[in-house]
Amino acid sequence: MAVENNKNAENLASIMRTCEKIECTAFTCSDIEKKKHVIPGIDLDNLRIKAMVISEAAPPEISDYYYSIGEPLFAKTTLQAFRDAGLSVESILELVDRGFYFTTAVKCGKTRYGIQTDTIKECSFLLEREFDLFPNLKVVMLMGDVAIKSFNEMAKRKTGKRVIPQGSTYKIRKTPYFFKGIRVFPSYLQAGPSFLIEKSKRTMIAEDLSQALKLLGLIA
Repeated sequence: MAVENNKNAENLASIMRTCEKIECTAFTCSDIEKKKHVIPGIDLDNLRIKAMVISEAAPPEISDYYYSIGEPLFAKTTLQAFRDAGLSVESILELVDRGFYFTTAVKCGKTRYGIQTDTIKECSFLLEREFDLFPNLKVVMLMGDVAIKSFNEMAKRKTGKRVIPQGSTYKIRKTPYFFKGIRVFPSYLQAGPSFLIEKSKRTMIAEDLSQALKLLGLIA
């Protein structure tokens, strides 16, 4: 009985909410909407997370965030991307159960089309602490330029060098990259309206996700 109780305690210890582990209190960035600030707040077992999917920024409406109730846009386009890649899924929580974790490089909504480099760098400190919550990662998906830049900022602090080289994503995306033994895929933004209209990028996203799914043993 004592052994069983210890195992239960270990299981409970791994259940967490990211929003209770990391937070931004300064909000010094000039090109974000802090009222649109969001960090994942679902209960999850961080030890079971094998893949981290990082997109750009929080959506204009929090109701469109990955884990919002109903049919949020981020979830809708992400699920379509996974289906395009060959995995039949019905919800973001189903993907979480399979070991995926979804977040954004910038935790606030953006005020312009682009995001300033200083903002990406500042928010990469939060991403670094978020990344460190998941010790069993095998895959990181960098969905778009902002995610790539943010992850590179984090990597440079930890190792002194970037993970993803400079260059157009379509030219570099098929090269294998690794960070501390974790496979890192540079890809395109899968969350939001742009994914709905750029069919060529949808094809490349599907290819990248398919490679990740195969690596994780989720598809043949």
